[in-house]
Amino acid sequence: MKFKHALLGLCWLSAAAVAQSNMPGRKPLTSVDSLMVQQLYFSALREKTIENLPQATELFSKVLQTDAGNDAAMYELANLLKLQSKRAEAQQLLERAVTVKPDNEWYWVSLAESYEKTNNIGRLQHVFDELIRINPDKPEYYFDKANALYLEKRYDEALNTYSKLEQLTGPTEDLVAARRRVYLRQGKVDGVAEELERLIVANPNETKFYLQLGELYNANNFPDKALHVLQRGEKVSPQNGMLQLALADSYRAKKDNETSFTHLEKAFAATDLDVDQKVRIVLGYLPKFPEPNAKASATALSKILADTHPNDAKALAVYGDMLLQSEKYKEAKVAYKKAIQLNNGIYAIQEQLVRLELGDNEVNEAIKDGENSLSMFPNQAWMNYLVGVAWLQKKDPQKAVAYLKNAADLETQDKELLGQANAALGDTYHELKDNTKSDAAYEKALSYNADNAYTLNNYAYYLSIRGEQLDKAARMSKRSNELQPNTPSFEDTYAWILFRQKKYSDARLWMEKALQHDKKQSAVQTEHYGDIMFYLGDTEAAVQNWKKAKQNGAQSPVLDRKINEKKYIE
Repeated sequence: MKFKHALLGLCWLSAAAVAQSNMPGRKPLTSVDSLMVQQLYFSALREKTIENLPQATELFSKVLQTDAGNDAAMYELANLLKLQSKRAEAQQLLERAVTVKPDNEWYWVSLAESYEKTNNIGRLQHVFDELIRINPDKPEYYFDKANALYLEKRYDEALNTYSKLEQLTGPTEDLVAARRRVYLRQGKVDGVAEELERLIVANPNETKFYLQLGELYNANNFPDKALHVLQRGEKVSPQNGMLQLALADSYRAKKDNETSFTHLEKAFAATDLDVDQKVRIVLGYLPKFPEPNAKASATALSKILADTHPNDAKALAVYGDMLLQSEKYKEAKVAYKKAIQLNNGIYAIQEQLVRLELGDNEVNEAIKDGENSLSMFPNQAWMNYLVGVAWLQKKDPQKAVAYLKNAADLETQDKELLGQANAALGDTYHELKDNTKSDAAYEKALSYNADNAYTLNNYAYYLSIRGEQLDKAARMSKRSNELQPNTPSFEDTYAWILFRQKKYSDARLWMEKALQHDKKQSAVQTEHYGDIMFYLGDTEAAVQNWKKAKQNGAQSPVLDRKINEKKYIE
């Protein structure tokens, strides 16, 4: 443990002091020896100053050969030996030096540092007693003595030393903290509490002392005392975020969740509480999702977070995330856009925004925001995919294919993305009438995820339109319906494939399922149902469904001919 004393780098002594160091029973130096000692000593100091340490060491040693009791040379040589990691020799010299000059403060300081480095804690008390004798008004020496006593587990003596120090300095925060450490080691919670109460009395507006005392009581299973202290602190500083957070914890421990959440809201409204800490609290609710209360609490807190820190992108992004979790997509988009305006260097926010825009069929917005994001983050595979899908929805497959190929080329590990990108490429190449590349893309997509229902459905449907590999198409379509039952578009695909296979009764069964599950009355499915009914010999039902398809928005010369000629036309 580090002591607080500061070591003196150089000890500039007068020539007389150097030459007249006396030890009891020591033969006085002749004038010639005295002059030689002075010359050697100052030569050694010069070598030390220019960092010629080996020469300085040799010269100080020569001083001691002539004048064995020269304490100044002992001190200087000891410090040089410390630099050379010869601590045992240095320590012996310093012990001799303090014997020669027991009132030299710097000798004792250096000896204390030596004992500390060699972990000779047992001898430190005596050293600090001497330092206090020499300089009784220096607080550091009392602290160091008490610290040494603490390390030797002489706790009562350490406390006694702190009491003497208090007579010198009065109550200070460092002193109270030191005493607290001793009391905690002794298991005397009341002693620590008394020290903190003294600080509160001396500093009634300093909230950290209320927090420290509350934490002490909570850590030692005195929740009622902790709550009382924190309530006192709240009266002093009702807007303090840390106090409100501590109160929330206290009430939660007492199972008073409603009051706890009220204080949590106050904590989030406090500007002194760090944004990151608030974010961590909000994210702590995620493991409890989809529990409605957890979602509601997280959303409420994140709104306060965003309102309290309106210029912090992270705060707005977290609010957007919580709105997204609560399926409040429009509000989430607003939060994300504000976050991006504040800081456009956070890619994850931009991806969330573009996903929401695509989900709301805001294709132009998705393309604009997505391409803007790619101008800063061109190697983001997911964003390339999203922009590619947006261009495909905008009926521009030529632009779509470039982004989708980028997505597939940039990613090598994410099987979900690779599957979706290749599936989208299959759709895109179909639009470009490149069936070979379309089929290859679908096959690659299925190699990453053989049970992607949408990929299976689309691939099967396009094969059926071309009248190719109908058995394979039927297997894929049937599988998509097993994976995602009651999906009208999937049921329509399977019915259409069965129709192309001339399995009209089975086709009728699946088309009726599609019509039953389709709430939008799809014109395509209605027209397909008419086609099936025609081949089942019910021309009247066929014409009725063709007319219904036209009423629902289907428009094509072929459909008109079916109605007018009352027969199926390829």
